[in-house]
Amino acid sequence: MVIRPFKAYRYNKDIVKDIGGCIAPPYDVIDDSLREQLAQQSNFNIVRLIRPQAEGNNQNPYEVAAGLLGEWLKKGVLKQDQSEAIYAYVQDFEIAGAWFHRLSFIALGKLEPFGDTVRAHENTLDGPKKDRLELKKATEADLGLVYLIYEDEENIADDILEEAVNGEALIDFTDFLSVRHRLFAVTDKQSLKNIIDMMSDKICIVADGHHRYETGLKYAELSGNPAAQYQMMAFSNTRHDGLIVLATHRMISNLTGFDFKELIEKLGENFDVQKIPVGSGVSVKQARHKMLARMKEGHAKDENIFGIYGGNGAFYVATLRNQSAMNEKAPQMSKPWRKLDVAVLSRLVLDCLLGIDKDKLAKGNYVVYVKDSGGKSKELVKMIDDGKGQVVFFMNPPRIKQIQDVAAAGERMPQKSTYFYPKVFTGLTINKL
Repeated sequence: MVIRPFKAYRYNKDIVKDIGGCIAPPYDVIDDSLREQLAQQSNFNIVRLIRPQAEGNNQNPYEVAAGLLGEWLKKGVLKQDQSEAIYAYVQDFEIAGAWFHRLSFIALGKLEPFGDTVRAHENTLDGPKKDRLELKKATEADLGLVYLIYEDEENIADDILEEAVNGEALIDFTDFLSVRHRLFAVTDKQSLKNIIDMMSDKICIVADGHHRYETGLKYAELSGNPAAQYQMMAFSNTRHDGLIVLATHRMISNLTGFDFKELIEKLGENFDVQKIPVGSGVSVKQARHKMLARMKEGHAKDENIFGIYGGNGAFYVATLRNQSAMNEKAPQMSKPWRKLDVAVLSRLVLDCLLGIDKDKLAKGNYVVYVKDSGGKSKELVKMIDDGKGQVVFFMNPPRIKQIQDVAAAGERMPQKSTYFYPKVFTGLTINKL
């Protein structure tokens, strides 16, 4: 992977007193409510650029974003750094009572078609790519980060980043999810060279931002701008303890003629199904925890396993018994792909039993993806009980090795298979093309 340092545009502390109030999550996790909340934090919040809205006489949101960016640059709200740097990005966060510390670095990475050097692991949709392309055409800037992972046993970049953390932070704030974000500049020439040289033979996998990466490739082709051959990216070492992947659960709704009892019966053809009833001294909370514990146990044994709740007074755990069923339903896919829990669910359950094929998945009317953070399993149970969904499938997270193996096979995991937590935020650095 070819990378290089750059002079980022960053929020100017002299004008923007609260830089933390200007930073936002990636555009694709911001709904209308969160957009409004972020926009109210500051007139300069980056959400006004990455999720632009039509204003006044200008009904083109992309032109509005371009106008705002130009205005902020002219007023000095955004100011370019004087020295080229690779930026150390540190995130401190808590999951289930345990604290983690994730290191990544921000640099410009050379855009290449997916292949030997850069690999994808998830499929993309045309709508988001068209949206991001129009925004990039209008602003001529990298506003958000593409997040990639690489493997380095020697921890060369990590050691440099840890040393940089001892210096003064350019940005230090805690977001609404209680994740602390810190940014530091690495400008020492030898340190920059060591990171660049280390990355020169590394294979990278896009962990988050597939749409942004593919948009970058398209924009570079259309614009002919040499600067567009490079895109702003964040990189994390797979050997780092702070690299965490969480699960993404699936809630199903809007199916005509859905029968939960029939679903459980049909699952028995290929799965061992364990029922965890509620009642007789067992609360809903206790049954849910028992289901999650059984899922965790199966995950440790490399079983294909997932939990199920359909609101009938019981939780269920389904463990794949007949592996040959995946060989029959996905003969063209690699063994690593067929061993994914999400692939098993997608092919053997969503498609074969519920009739949710690729076309229905693409429409987005039948499956709601819920990222597993902070009590989401409890919320999903309540949603089923309140009639907001028909059934929910609780998933284990994929392992880093599984992601690497599927990407190495040149394949992509089903949609929303991974949730690298926490998200890399937008607005820490901007790269103007």
